[in-house]
Amino acid sequence: MEVVTVSDDVLAEQFAQHRSHLIGVAYRLTGSVSDAEDAVQEAWLRLSGMDDERRAGIRDLRAWLTTVVGRICLDRLRSATAQRERYVGPWLPEPIVTPFGTKVSDDPLDTVVREDEVRMAAMVVLDELTPEQRVAFVLHDAFSVPFAEIGEILGVPESTARQHASRGRRAAAQADPPSRIPLAEQRAIVEKLMGAIIAGDVPGVVKLLHPDAVLLGDSNGKARTARRRMVGAEKIARFLFGLLEAYGTDRLTGGELTLVNGDLGMVMPDMPADGARWALSRRAVAFAARDGQVTAIYDVVNPDKLTHLRF
Repeated sequence: MEVVTVSDDVLAEQFAQHRSHLIGVAYRLTGSVSDAEDAVQEAWLRLSGMDDERRAGIRDLRAWLTTVVGRICLDRLRSATAQRERYVGPWLPEPIVTPFGTKVSDDPLDTVVREDEVRMAAMVVLDELTPEQRVAFVLHDAFSVPFAEIGEILGVPESTARQHASRGRRAAAQADPPSRIPLAEQRAIVEKLMGAIIAGDVPGVVKLLHPDAVLLGDSNGKARTARRRMVGAEKIARFLFGLLEAYGTDRLTGGELTLVNGDLGMVMPDMPADGARWALSRRAVAFAARDGQVTAIYDVVNPDKLTHLRF
C-alpha cells in the first residue's frame, strides 16, 4: 500500500498522479466537466488542509481520494435533482469534445474519454438513476470501491449500498446502450447518413436510422433544438429534413468532425441568419451506432455546457 508522506511537495506530486482517475470518477458520477473539476479541486483542498498526523493515517491515497470525491459528488447530485425539475427540455451530460484524427494527449479529459463507459449513450443511462444508485453502481462496478465504504458515503448499511448498486446495474442492463464500435465504422455510418440527408433520400435516411432510434436535444430553452425526446426512424428523418430546409445544406455540413465522449461527433459554430435561413447556434452533436445504423443522436446546444469546447 502507498504510504502518504507529510511533505507538501511530495503530496502534491502524488495527488497529480491520481488526477485523471479522479476526474473520471467525478465525471461519471455528475455528468458535468465543471462539477468534476470542482470536486477534484475540493478533494485536494481537504487533503492539503489535513495536519501531519491525519495525513500519515492515510495508507492508500488513491482509495481515500476516490471515496472523498464520491462523497462530494453525491452532495452535488442531490442538489442537482431539484435543478433538473426546472430544466427546460431533455437534459444531457456535458460533452467532452476532443480532436478527431490526432494523437491522444495526456490531458485528464483525453484520458477519461478512452473509457467505454463515458460514451454519451452510457452516460444518459446513468442520469436515469437516483443519486444513491448512481454512486453505488459506479463506485463499485467501475472502480471496485468496497460496499462497506460506499455505505459510509451514502450513510446507509452495507446491505443497502449493495441494493442501490444492484438496481443501478439492472437499469443499465435493461437500457442496453450500444458498445463503442471502431471509429472508422462510425465515420462510414455518419457520412452515409449525412450524404442521404443532403441528397434528399428519405428512404435512405430511414434505412440508416435504427427503427427505435432516439434524438435528444439539450438547450434549457436557450437555443433551438428538438424540444422533446424524439423516437423512431421515420419521425427523426422528417425532423432532419425539416432542419435541412430551415438551415440549408451549407450550415448542416459546416461542422467539424470531432470526438464527443470518445465517439464520432461534430461541432458546429454559431452561424448568423442569411435571408430565408435561420441562425444556427453553436453545438456539439454526438452519435451512437450499432449494426450499421444510427441508434441515437445527441444535440447539445445549451451554451452553459459548451464552455469547455476547445473548438
